[in-house]
Formats: sequence, structure tokens, C-alpha cells
Amino acid sequence: MSHVEAKGPPSVLDELSGKFKGSVLCFQETKDRIPTAWVSSMAAHDVLEYLKTGSRRYRTVYDLTAIDERVRSNRQGQPESDFTVVYHLLSYDKNEDVRIKVPLKGESPSLKSIVDIWPAANWYEREAWDMFGIKFEGHPSLRRILMPPYWKGHPLRKEHPARATELGPFLMPDEMEASLEDMLKFKPEDYGMVRHAGDTDFMFLNVGPHHLGTHGVLRIVLELDGEEIIDAVMDIGFHHRGAEKMGERQSWHTYIPYTDRIDYLGGLLNNLAYLLAVEQLAGIDIPPRAMAIRVMLAELFRIESHLVWLGTFAQDLGQLSPVFYTFNDRERIFSIIEAVCGGRMHPEWFRIGGVAQDLPKGWDKMMRDFLAYLPKRLREYDRLIMNNRIFKARTQGVGRYSLSDAIEWGVTGPNLRACGLEWDFRKKRPYAGYENFDFEIPTAPYGDCYSRALVRMEEMRQSMRIIGQCMENMPEGPYKSHHPLAAPPLKERTMHDIETLIDHFLNVSWGPVIPAGEAVSRIESSKGNYSYYLVSDGNTVSYRTRIRTPSFPHIQTVSFLCRGLMVSDLIAILGSIDFVLADIDR
Repeated sequence: MSHVEAKGPPSVLDELSGKFKGSVLCFQETKDRIPTAWVSSMAAHDVLEYLKTGSRRYRTVYDLTAIDERVRSNRQGQPESDFTVVYHLLSYDKNEDVRIKVPLKGESPSLKSIVDIWPAANWYEREAWDMFGIKFEGHPSLRRILMPPYWKGHPLRKEHPARATELGPFLMPDEMEASLEDMLKFKPEDYGMVRHAGDTDFMFLNVGPHHLGTHGVLRIVLELDGEEIIDAVMDIGFHHRGAEKMGERQSWHTYIPYTDRIDYLGGLLNNLAYLLAVEQLAGIDIPPRAMAIRVMLAELFRIESHLVWLGTFAQDLGQLSPVFYTFNDRERIFSIIEAVCGGRMHPEWFRIGGVAQDLPKGWDKMMRDFLAYLPKRLREYDRLIMNNRIFKARTQGVGRYSLSDAIEWGVTGPNLRACGLEWDFRKKRPYAGYENFDFEIPTAPYGDCYSRALVRMEEMRQSMRIIGQCMENMPEGPYKSHHPLAAPPLKERTMHDIETLIDHFLNVSWGPVIPAGEAVSRIESSKGNYSYYLVSDGNTVSYRTRIRTPSFPHIQTVSFLCRGLMVSDLIAILGSIDFVLADIDR
């Protein structure tokens, strides 16, 4: 594709074509209008290093993933490749993005690692190796990360089975069980750790995968000198369910319920992230009423998620009462969600083009009662938790990010704002109608556990402001787009003529045919920045579904946050980060 076809600020692409003449293969136009350049594998490392250190200062590798291109049909103008590695870079200084794509050939493709440029790339490259079999030369520890070490094959390659029915029965003879148990044993030397140093014998302690402080099946292996943490190895993947693979077998519409289970505390926030990308690909405009309903319920789920975090965080630090209070408040939210959506924790209620139904009668009274109730509860939590001297002693100055560290490691959302950076996609790049609302971006100065708590407490109050504005200014009109690709389609004319009935039947049973293209959506979820990168091959299913979650890069940072601290500090750090295991493992 020619340079003039590229969308967005041309200066980024001009810089690349001028400085790396011959290495920039072409530019690509995408539905999301992010400047996109194809770069040769030999020059990729140099190009990426320049983008980070040059004038544009793309200091965050926002995402790194791959695409198996071997059975894709619609690739007009793109370089030939069997696999493509995709880098999404973000500049907070310029409020800009750039996407770099690197074509690779062969069954065992390889590319130079960029861990020396961005430390956050460590886990992303391990994931690309695990899922696609792409080797990253120079990676410090290229091993499986989501799949167990004995797994055969690379699950996101197109030939890998997507359903259990495509596999034979699973058998585990005694000798196989013994072999696998031995393979799973932790060997410190594999991670560059030592058992002895001088007169000191280090102890290795498993925290998890079944431990209340890890909030799910997460295993952390600690290298200890007494109670001081020398190093920590994060072992994830116990909750991996193949969410991206499922996105490539379900229709665009039937995948919506699966998104609810990614951040299983975020509910409809998951739907929103996915649908914004689908609607970009399809060119669907959302009616104002549907946008306002989406924003209102998304903010309600933000409060719900923060309440769960607050109660469990306090419980992690030994304060047992608050979790009962916050879960009671959560039930009040679920009563509203159930009245509106029919479901509670996983309502899966947003649809391509809008929402499933219009708001029921009486919704505004329930919402108004809740908004009158919550402020006094938040004041009580300030007194009970935030101003508690023991809570402060356990969190202030503990697990501190510098702003530079947070940006380097891909930290987003409340955890980034706790480092003093006033950055929120709802303000900096409004989506879903957020430009119509008046609210503030809470920040805190120190980047420690207590600062992360301060930001989330204030975010609940700002979410209440947004919900209040939705109530007072709820637009009239349809709750769903009349676009022909909205799914399931509206039924007003279903029985009017046979053509409309057939169209309705096909759109429900097969799902809409989304035009070929690719797009990424980004939202401020309760835990940080949440993205879906979707590639359509002009079919009823997604060709590539990439889910960028905040918990994946956040939990990668725990190792460096806890070094030199005590085991008890680790529990405070884990609670303050606010992660969900399904969000990490997908």
C-alpha cells in the first residue's frame, strides 16, 4: 500500500521512510487509522529502538502479538508472510500511536528480541513463542508462559485444534504422571537464581497457586534470605482457557458472552472493549441513547469492581470487616444490573450496534437511590480503611513505581495515575460518548500501594458523577443502530416480507459478515487499559482476536516491586495492583 493512503499523522511514517529507506516495506491503511508500517525483520529492532528514543518518544510497548497469515485471503497490498509480528507503541508525550508489522516466513520463524529496549516485552515475546512458535533471538528466558511446559504445538496457529471434540481422549498413565510432575518442579538455576551465596543459604517458598493473597490460581516462587525477598518468579497460565482461540471460532455476535469472563469483575466493560472494535470494522454508528446507556452501565461496573478490590485489599492486610460491607454494596449494584439486563455478574447485554433492550420502567429510581446511598458509604470507608494507621503503615512507601518505571513496564489505568500522570483514555481520546460528560481524572503522587488506593477511591466518586449525568440527560431515541450489520437485527420488520425474514434469520444464525480489515479499540477498564485488536477476513468469524488486558503487564512488574521487601509486603503489593487471573491468562 502506498504512503499517501496511510491515515493519521503522516510525520511518523515520513520519519521512518526517510531514516530507514529500503527497510520500510510499505504502509497500510487500517480501519482504526493508526499509522501502520511494515518493516523488514532485519531492521525491526533498529526501527523500534528509534521510535522509543527519537523525537516521538514511544516509551510504551502497549502490546506485542502475532498473526498466523497462512490461510488468510484478504491481504491486498501487504507483504507476503507466513506469520506477522505486530507491535503497538504508545507515546504519552505526543498522545500518538504507531503500529509496526514484521513479516516472517517459514515454519520456525525468528526475530530479534526487544527486551533490551522495553523490559515489558519479556512476557509478550514469551507469549508469542508459546502461542505461535516465533523465536525471539536474545530473549533472556524464552519458555512457555500460558501453556504447561509439556504442551505439544502452538495453540494460536491455525492448524491447532480449537475444540476438545477435535482431540482424542486424554490418558495419563502412571509413568506419564511422574514425568510431568518432575517437569513441573521449580529449578532455581533455570531462572538465574542461586541456592547459596557466601555464607547464606537461600530458601525458596511457593506462594500459591492456592493462596488467598494471590486472588486465584497464581503461583509466585520467592527466593528468600530470612523474610527478605531476594527475587520472585511469577508462574501464570493456570487459568488459561484459550479466549483468543475461541474468538476465532465463534461468530462476531456469539463471542460477546465470552468477553464477560475475561475480567470477570468488569462485566459489561468487557463487552464495550470488544464491540467498539467490531463496530469500527463494520462502520456502525451508535445512537446517542445507546451510547449513554452503555456509559452508565460501564461506570456502574467500574464502581462494582472497585468495591470488590477495596474489601479484599483490606482483608489481605488483616482488616476483616470491610469486605462484608463492600460486598453488600456490590449486591445493591447487582440488583440494578439484574433489573436492567436480566443478569448479574455476567449480563452480556451489550450488542453490536447498541444494547439488547431499552431501559425498563423504574430504572431511574433504582439508580437515584443508589447514588444517594453510596457517598456516605465511601466516607465511611475513608474513615475505616484509608485513614486507618495500620493500613497506612502497611501501604505507604511500599511497592513504589516511579513514573518512568510505570511507563517502561506498560502500567496503565489507576496504577499509572497513582504515579502522578493525568492520563485517561476517556479524556485524552474520548470513545463511546465520554466526550459528553464532565468528570475529573484522579491522580496521586507517590506510585505506592497507598496511592493506588487513593486513586480508586476517588474514581468511584467520579463514576457517580458520570452516572448522574446519564440519568439527568438520557437521550430519547432508539437503543440500537438500524445498520444492516447490527446483530441481532431489530425485529420490527421481520414478518413484513420474506427478504427481511431471511436477512434476520441469517444475521442471527450465522452472524454478520464483517468487511475485511483490522482495528483496535482501547478503553479505560476498572483495572487499566483494555484493548481488542481484531482482524477480519471478510467472514462471519474473526480471523484474529487479540485481547490486551491490563493485568498481564501489571503482574509482570511484581518481581521488581517486591525485591528487598518482606513477604508481608508482597501481599500488600498484590492487593494494591488489582488484578484478575482470567484477565492475565485469558
